[in-house]
Amino acid sequence: MSEKKPFSFKNIVNQLEDLKNFFPPINTAGYPFIILFALLALILSLISDFLGWIGVILTLWCVYFFRDPERVIPGKKNIIISPADGKILFAGPSKAPENLSDNKQQDLNKVSIFMNVFNVHVNRIPISGKVIWLKYVPGTFLNASLDKSSEDNERMIVKIEVSKGIFIYVVQIAGLIARRIKCDLTENESVTIGQRYGLIRFGSRVDVYFPKDFNILVNKGQTSISGETILADSNSTK
Repeated sequence: MSEKKPFSFKNIVNQLEDLKNFFPPINTAGYPFIILFALLALILSLISDFLGWIGVILTLWCVYFFRDPERVIPGKKNIIISPADGKILFAGPSKAPENLSDNKQQDLNKVSIFMNVFNVHVNRIPISGKVIWLKYVPGTFLNASLDKSSEDNERMIVKIEVSKGIFIYVVQIAGLIARRIKCDLTENESVTIGQRYGLIRFGSRVDVYFPKDFNILVNKGQTSISGETILADSNSTK
């Protein structure tokens, strides 16, 4: 009978090395958390092998959570692509909520995407343009799948000018578990469709508001893929 292999931090590292080829690239924002989970696994291993392996599983999940796969950006013009992986909660007309627009009664189209803890959480720019302003809005931490989270939860709003007088708004919304919104953009920055620009940690939501002359191409309940799923298109040449 073979001798039981002792649990050690070196074994954790070896496991991660063996499995790294099975995972896509990791977003740099995830490294501190992966290290923290690995240290937790080490501490648990000092208590018992069973708890140590639980720590390893949690560490691997953390690596999986912060995965950052490459995406094939559609080559079509005048389209809005999904900024997030997840489930479409809403797709239709909507009033611009408070804090979003100078004209609070503005009629827009809206697509809401809910990201659970198993979705890729790296967010991408839905359309090329220029960042006009960024606005952080403090709030609560309701379940991000609820409609009222769009107006009540902590969020970061990005206003992008697509062309003269044509704007879209991308709203990162914190959820029940996700309490850290990361946005790497700056005002007056030029952005490109499909560009990575931030993430929300551990379950969240992204809302996209855009002019009504864009045709919505997705339905409630559909699964979207960040950087690839086309949410809407327009024949406008403005």
